[in-house]
Amino acid sequence: MATASGTTADYSEKIPNNVGLHEDRRLQRALESWQPNFLSWWQEMGPALPARDVYLRTAVSVGREGWAHFGHVAMRDYRWGIFLAERDPDRRIGFGQYLGEPAWQQVPGEYRSQLRRLVVIQGDTEPASVEQQRNLGATAPSLYDLRNLFQVNVEEGRHLWAMVYLLHAYFGRDGREEAEDLLRRNSGSADAPRILGAFNEETPDWLSFFMFTYFTDRDGKYQLGTLKESAFDPLSRTCEFMLKEEAHHMMVGTTGIDRVVERTAQLMAENDTDDGAEVAARGAIPLEVIQKYLNFHYSVSLDLFGGETSTNVANYYSAGLKGRWLEGRRKDDHKLADDGMLVDALVDGQIGQAEVPALTGLNTDLRREYTADCQSGVNRWNKILAEAGLPQRLALPHVAFNRKVGAFAGIEASPDGQLLSAAEWAARSPQWLPTDVDKTHVRSLMQPVHERGKIAAWIAPPRAGINGKPFDYEYVHLA
Repeated sequence: MATASGTTADYSEKIPNNVGLHEDRRLQRALESWQPNFLSWWQEMGPALPARDVYLRTAVSVGREGWAHFGHVAMRDYRWGIFLAERDPDRRIGFGQYLGEPAWQQVPGEYRSQLRRLVVIQGDTEPASVEQQRNLGATAPSLYDLRNLFQVNVEEGRHLWAMVYLLHAYFGRDGREEAEDLLRRNSGSADAPRILGAFNEETPDWLSFFMFTYFTDRDGKYQLGTLKESAFDPLSRTCEFMLKEEAHHMMVGTTGIDRVVERTAQLMAENDTDDGAEVAARGAIPLEVIQKYLNFHYSVSLDLFGGETSTNVANYYSAGLKGRWLEGRRKDDHKLADDGMLVDALVDGQIGQAEVPALTGLNTDLRREYTADCQSGVNRWNKILAEAGLPQRLALPHVAFNRKVGAFAGIEASPDGQLLSAAEWAARSPQWLPTDVDKTHVRSLMQPVHERGKIAAWIAPPRAGINGKPFDYEYVHLA
C-alpha cells in the first residue's frame, strides 16, 4: 500500500499527492483510470458558469505553515490531488476496546464493511455539495463571492478524491465499485439520489448557500472530527487534512450571513422600520425570512446526525472506528461501558429526556457539540443587530422542530418546543419555514454582479478580501 512520503505535495505527478503514489503502480493505474470519469462528472455537474480563471488556493503542503498556494487558475486545469496529514509513527488508539494499542495502518478484516460504509457516506456528501451549488455562479452578488463559491466547489471535489483514494487503496474490488458509484449518484436524482437527505435538497439562491455552508458544512466538520479519531490511521490523517479546508467553507457561511444581516440591519436602522415588507421593497431580505431559512437549514442539518440513540454508533466507538469530537480532551475512561447520559426523547407523549447507556447516546453527544458551535454564529449575528440599535434577535429553533429523523420524526413542534397537532402545524408552519412567496422574493434579489468592486444591494461587502487582497481585486476572470 502507498505510504506517506512527506508533508509536501508532488505536483509533477498526473495525480498530485503526498502518499508516494508512484511507489504503488497498480494503485496509481486504478486511480488514473478513475480520473477521466471524475473530470467528466466535473464537466457535467460542476460549476455551470464558465470562467477563464479564478484566484484559488491550492494545497501544497500538510504542514501548519504555508500549506496553500494562491494564484489564478483555469478551473479546467485545477490539480485535484490526494493529501494526508503527516503520519505519527507513535500514534495510539485513543478509545474503545483497543485503547492504547498502535493505530492500524491496514483495515482489519472484521471491520472492513463498517469502515467502507463510513468512507462511502462521507465521500457521497462531497460531490453532492458541488451538484447542489452548480448554478449559483450565474447569480453571484460579487466577484469576491463568486471566487469563494468556486473555492468551495474545487475543495469539495478534492474531498471526494480523498475518500476515493481510501476506497481504492484499502478496500479492493468493493472499494473500486463504491468509487464508481460516488459518481453515478446525483443530488436530487429520482433514480440514484445521494445517500443523505440534506444532500438532495436544492440550493437555489445565495442565502441558501450561506446557510448550507454554515450549518451543513458544520455538520461535516463534526463528522470529520469523529473520523479523525479513528484507529484506522489513513482515514484519521485524511480527515485531519480535510478539516483544514472545511474551515474555509464554514467561514464563507458565517461571514456571508454576517453580511446579509448587516445589510438588512442597515436598511432597518436608516429607515426606522421593522416592517419586513418595507425591507423587502427596499431590496433586502427581511429578518423574519432570514430566521425562516435558518430554521430550515439548522433542522435539516440536525437530521444528519441520525437518531438520538444508535447501536451502530456504539459499536463503531467500541471497535475504535469512530470516536467523539475532541476525544483526547474528554475526562473519562474512553470506553464508556458503564456510563449513562440523558438524550432527547418523547416521554409519555411529551418532549423530554431519557437516560440511556452513554455508548448508544453518542449521536446526541455529537449533536450537542454541533448545536453549541452553531449558537456561536447566532451570537455573532445578534451582535450585528445590537450594534445597529435594533431589538430583534435571531435564534436556533428547538431540537424537536421540523425533524424527519430520530425521536421527534413522528411529531410536530414549534420553534420554542411546543407540541403541535398536525392541523396546527399546517396552519402555523408558514410562519417558521420559507414559503413560496419568501423563496420567490429571495430569488428575485439574485441578480448577478460580476463587475470588479461592485456588490448586490441585498448584502454588505466583506470586511476583508482573500489572502490580503482588497475586495475590489479581480478574483475571477469570466469567460
